[in-house]
Amino acid sequence: MIPRELLKKVRRIQIRTSHMVSDVLAGQYHSAFKGRGMEFEEVRPYQIGDDVRTIDWNVSARYGEPFVKKFREERELTVMLLVDVSRSHLFGTQGQLKRDTVAELCATLAFSAITNNDKVGLITFTDRVEKVVPPRKGVRHVLRVIRELLYHQPAGRDTDIAVAIEYLNRVATRRAVLFIVSDFQAAGYERAVRIARRRHDLIPITITDPREREIPNIGLVELFDLEAGRTVLVDTSSRRVRQGFAGQTARAIEARDKLFRRMDVDTIDVTTGRSIVEPLTRFFHARRARL
Repeated sequence: MIPRELLKKVRRIQIRTSHMVSDVLAGQYHSAFKGRGMEFEEVRPYQIGDDVRTIDWNVSARYGEPFVKKFREERELTVMLLVDVSRSHLFGTQGQLKRDTVAELCATLAFSAITNNDKVGLITFTDRVEKVVPPRKGVRHVLRVIRELLYHQPAGRDTDIAVAIEYLNRVATRRAVLFIVSDFQAAGYERAVRIARRRHDLIPITITDPREREIPNIGLVELFDLEAGRTVLVDTSSRRVRQGFAGQTARAIEARDKLFRRMDVDTIDVTTGRSIVEPLTRFFHARRARL
């Protein structure tokens, strides 16, 4: 039985994200992702301004006047959400856990997809594949995706992005728009990402909290490692400690971003406690410009 409070939370996310999609993002999503190709629809009489390259010469000869071929985009896409649900996503200092930010973000992408008649699937992972929801359409299906993101209790602690990507590469029979949603606090996923990049339209989405980039000066504090399950004592009054933490984080982020730049993939950077509309809008505009 799903708790009533969770159902209310799902409903709040549905209301907030569906309004966001209808008011801001639906058209941008459509223009950012192309279908699988162009499909012949019909022929019609030539009109001034039509491209002469679309003239159907056989039909034109038969009727004694020019006709042109009309095509439509074969639109339906499969959108796969590959979502990190490891314990590091239970962290948040801006009034919102990373897990909740992820749920809202994925809901927005899913509602954008079904609004454009695309299918949406979900694979959650930790150091193993946790849950698989096959791609489907419809609001009820999106609500199930949101519930899984909020309600599922993962069995694994750590993060292994490569395991999840390799699983998708084995089971996916067609090209998909693949969103990998994670804080990317992991290693050894480079080869798997490169392979997925060749097979799918891959978009990494990074989820971070401001306190993961720098820690404030608040004296001696106990910090609990959610994935390792241990507590450490940190003297945040030490400038050397704070600078060391910030420097290590900055180097990890730079290495990750450098990898994605080398692979020429578009990325979306989302921060807890901030609106997800702005980074999504920037991404859609950039994609539309490239296409």
